[in-house]
Amino acid sequence: MRALSLLRFSSILALAACALSVKAAPGAPIVLWPDGAPGAVGKEPADIPTLTPYFVPKEKATGAAVIVCPGGGYTHLADHEGGPVAEWLNTIGITSFVLKYRLGPTYHHPAELQDAARAIRTVRAHAKEWGLDPERVGILGFSAGGHLAATLGTHFTAANPSAADPIERLSSRPDLMILIYPVITMGEGTHSGSKTNLLGANPPADLVELLSNEKQVTKETPPTFLVHTMTDPAVPVENSMMFAAALRQAGVPFEFHLYERGPHGFGLGTIDPILATWPARCADWLRVHGFAAK
Repeated sequence: MRALSLLRFSSILALAACALSVKAAPGAPIVLWPDGAPGAVGKEPADIPTLTPYFVPKEKATGAAVIVCPGGGYTHLADHEGGPVAEWLNTIGITSFVLKYRLGPTYHHPAELQDAARAIRTVRAHAKEWGLDPERVGILGFSAGGHLAATLGTHFTAANPSAADPIERLSSRPDLMILIYPVITMGEGTHSGSKTNLLGANPPADLVELLSNEKQVTKETPPTFLVHTMTDPAVPVENSMMFAAALRQAGVPFEFHLYERGPHGFGLGTIDPILATWPARCADWLRVHGFAAK
């Protein structure tokens, strides 16, 4: 009897371990421009922007999608702000795509924005094929990836039915934005490395103004979820505070979670039980907007 009980217990443990190990495997990267990205200077991986899809099983999918933009100061892409975030979105029923966008110092604006816009349009173009709602496509970004997401949310272009490329006929406006310790401004209080990698060493004043996204918010800017810490040593909290104030002024819905303490680059917050609460708050907000499973 004791041997039988042990066998049953072992079976339960094995099943539990199997359940815990099941994750949505990423699909093959999707090349955003099969014939070459605009302004590409080569054909190496760094010259080829892609989307890596993380599909949710049909029975658990909400039909919403979110594109994830890892941070890295516009010079690299932080792994912990890519795949793990896509996997978390999958747990709440959201299909996700990790964007590999072009980086400085090889590429400056507008290459990064072109990549993000193309990503939104690509997901919309394949929405029926992938079981997605083209009117529920959001974008999430960390740090410099947050700047890229906010740039798309304030510099998107409308649908162009006369475009030769069918993908370019679609709007690049995200339906919502999630900005985690984002770089927002290119002016005072910016992250200097992100600014230099995006705009070059001595950018003209009008370009600095254009890419200071707190100055580009309008009533058409998508609803936004913001997270920052007061003690962020790399990207001052004023970045998120300025953006929240601009959203408020324009009448754009937003939710802002400001933590008293915490480092920069904490990703999903697994290093700290307090910072680890933001994904649950974000999931609640995504439910309010009809993106996440209830």
